[in-house]
This record gives sequence, C-alpha cells and structure tokens, in this order.
Amino acid sequence: MARWLAMVLGWSCLLFAAAPMPGVAAPDAAKPVPLVAEISLDGPIGPAAAEYFDDAMARAKRDGATAVVLRLDTPGGLSESMRQIISRILASDVPVLGYVAPGGARAASAGTYILYAAQVAAMAPGTHLGAATPVSLGGSTPLPLPVPPAPTPGKPASAGSAPPPPAAAGGDAEEHKVLNDAIAYIRSLAQLRGRNAAWAEQAVRGAATLTASEALDQHVIDFVANDVADLLAQANGRVVEVGGHKVTLQLAGASVREYTPGARTRFLGVITTPTIAYLLLLAGIFGIGLEALHPGAIFPGVVGGICLLVGLYALQLLPVNYAGLALMALGIGLLVAEAVNPSIGVLGLGGVVSFVVGSVMLMNTGVPGYAVNVGVIAAIALSAAVLLGLIVWLVLRSRRSRVVTGDEGMLTETGELLEAVAAGGESWMMVRGERWRVYSDTALPKHAKVRVTRRDGLLLHVMPAQSSP
Repeated sequence: MARWLAMVLGWSCLLFAAAPMPGVAAPDAAKPVPLVAEISLDGPIGPAAAEYFDDAMARAKRDGATAVVLRLDTPGGLSESMRQIISRILASDVPVLGYVAPGGARAASAGTYILYAAQVAAMAPGTHLGAATPVSLGGSTPLPLPVPPAPTPGKPASAGSAPPPPAAAGGDAEEHKVLNDAIAYIRSLAQLRGRNAAWAEQAVRGAATLTASEALDQHVIDFVANDVADLLAQANGRVVEVGGHKVTLQLAGASVREYTPGARTRFLGVITTPTIAYLLLLAGIFGIGLEALHPGAIFPGVVGGICLLVGLYALQLLPVNYAGLALMALGIGLLVAEAVNPSIGVLGLGGVVSFVVGSVMLMNTGVPGYAVNVGVIAAIALSAAVLLGLIVWLVLRSRRSRVVTGDEGMLTETGELLEAVAAGGESWMMVRGERWRVYSDTALPKHAKVRVTRRDGLLLHVMPAQSSP
C-alpha cells in the first residue's frame, strides 16, 4: 500500500513540474515574422506609376506589412504624379524605406523628391541622384540660377534658410514661381526628415547631382546598402517618425514580399506612353475618316472609335500641349481636303507641315520618357508625303489622259454592227455594252468593225474601223 502511494505521489510531482505556470510563456513559442513589402518604381514617374504605388501601399497595409521598401530607378517624371506619391508616403502609417537600386540606377528629378520624402533613404553603390530642376510644359527649362554657397564646416546643412534668388536672374515670373515652389517643396521634405536642405535646393536650383558615397557624406541619405537584406539590417532599430509618432523599426528576420502592378495598372502604363497615345489618336482619326468616306465598312469605324476614345483618355492623363493638338487636327484636315479637292499639292504640303509641327509640340515636356518618339513622327510624316506625292501624280496624269465621257469620249470608240447597212442608211451596233442606232455613208456587212466619228443625239455616225477619218 505504501509502495502504491509513493508511486502516485511521484507521478503527481512530475505532472505538476511539467505544467506551465500561469502568465509565463513557453520559451520556444514562435514569434510572428515581420512582413516587409517591396514596391519598385522603374522608369518615368507618371499616372500609371502613381496608381500602382497607391494600390501597392493599400495591399501592403491590408497584409499587415511593418515597413515598405520603395526601390527607385527613374529618370524623373511628371510633377503631379510625383506629388501624389509623396502625399501617399506622408499620409501612410507604414514607414517607407527609399532605396535607389540596383547598381547603375538613378533617382533623378522627381525621384530625388520621393527619396527625400521617405523615412529612411538609402542608395546602392554605383547609383546617383539629383538634377531636380523643374521643366515647364512648353519644354523650356528655366536657366539655373546662381547656386547658394555650400554650408561652412561645422554648421548643420539644414540650418537656416537659403538666400533668395537674385531679382535679375534670367527667366520670367512664371518660371520663377515654378522654380521657387519646387525649392520650397524639397526643402520642406528635407527639414521634415532632418536631411541636407541646402544641397536639396542646389539640386533644384542648379541641377546638382551626387553619387551614393557623396550623398552619404553630405547627409542626403542615411546609409549605403548593397541589397535589400543589407538595407533591412542597417535600418533595423532606427527610430523614425510615422504619422507624427516615433516608431522603432523592427525588421530583424523580416520576410520580403514583392508587390507587382495589376492588370489595370499595366494597361494604363501602356496607353499613357506618349508614343502609344499618339498612335491611338491617329488610328482613331483615320479609322473614323475611312468610315465616313466608305459608309457601311463598319470595321474602320468600330476600331477607330475605340482607339480614339482610349487615346483621348490617355491624353487627358498626360501633359498635352493643346496648340500642338490643334495643329495636328488642322494638318489632317488639310490632307483630307487635298485628297477630296486636289490643289496640285498646296493644301497637302501645308497639311504635312502642320501635322509634323503639331506632333513635335504635342508632348514636348522636356521630361525623359514623356515625349513622342521623333522616329515615329518622321515615319508618319514620310508616309503622308508619299501619299501626297501619289495624289499629285494621279492628278497630273489625269490631265494628260484622253476624255472618256460625253460626246468627246465617244469619238474614238469602236464596235460591231449588229445588222448590215446600205450606203447612206442606218443600222444598229454595240458600243460600251450598249445598243446604238448608227448611220454610215458606205455599205457595210453584218459584224463589221466600225469606229464612231460623230454623235447627233441618239444617232452615231460611223465608218470602217481601219479607215482614217
């Protein structure tokens, strides 16, 4: 009995020791792995890039991402799209780590602003940023104003305000307004993130650029990272401001998930390419024109209508010069007028010149990636010139050809007698598939070949075809 009691007590002690204590977690309990979203902005910053960034940020937040790596490789882009992306970064409650990568990439123009807006800014070796001078819609760039002196050693780069631009600097009032607005915008981002505001102004005012190591030395970026893993390792434990609150980045052992553009974003990216939008517009105009000239063809009208509407949708998202669009419309109208009412090339030549000038002006923004390909314009202009030359050649040839209608057109026609005819008598013959009454001064047998010499109303005067008039 004592033996059984000792065994029960022993087992009870073992079970009690193995049971977890209340409020104490098991030492091997698995911690959740933080999720980091990777968003890549490659190429020009435009409406498609801005929509892709908004959509990817929303998906990352729904998935519970603790941070976002925004990888940049861009020559710049449109100011409106850039500001949309920056506003999304500033309003996000998920920290954004801007990263210019891979080696050889750049964050030029709009990319510099976006990198300044990120809570953490980093670059891969062999990359560069800068050249953030704004370009006007007409394509003219404000002349760089004198660059303010670099900050003296020992003085914080972002301290104080930069000296105002001289009043005598080149450019008109509108250019100064655009330039000063861009300077104030990037300085505000630099001050918000505690980065070099003086160099940021130089990048806008004088199109200054920096390599990765130079940017690190001048406190433009936080560090240089070889890859995303190195980026997360160096950013781990840093304190950043997100939504007005200080947040410590916990990125150790984080898993990285890449967010790619959706089908709608990819479609928008294709049609908002200036050259594609330009071709869609032309296809729409010519398709509807062919349908108007050949009613009932249906196919040109359907395809043309679709292309025209898609092209107009793309154009309303892009910075279009409406004077260029009007010149294009005038040029197409003059070419159509030349085809309908030939003027020995005057209308057609004016149409080709107007069309080419309008095409060049259409999206001449000066922003890399947001201008119509000159080769495409040249090919279309050459095609229009060839068509114009063909029309003029056909007109000139028609002037030298014989008349084929009316009384004059009947004079050299030949036919065959349906019945024999006596001298000074009448008979019947077939001419141009029609049955005509004929008169002949000489007797001719049935089936004789005759030629028309004169017409009197519905009576044709004929003679043997081999005879001379």
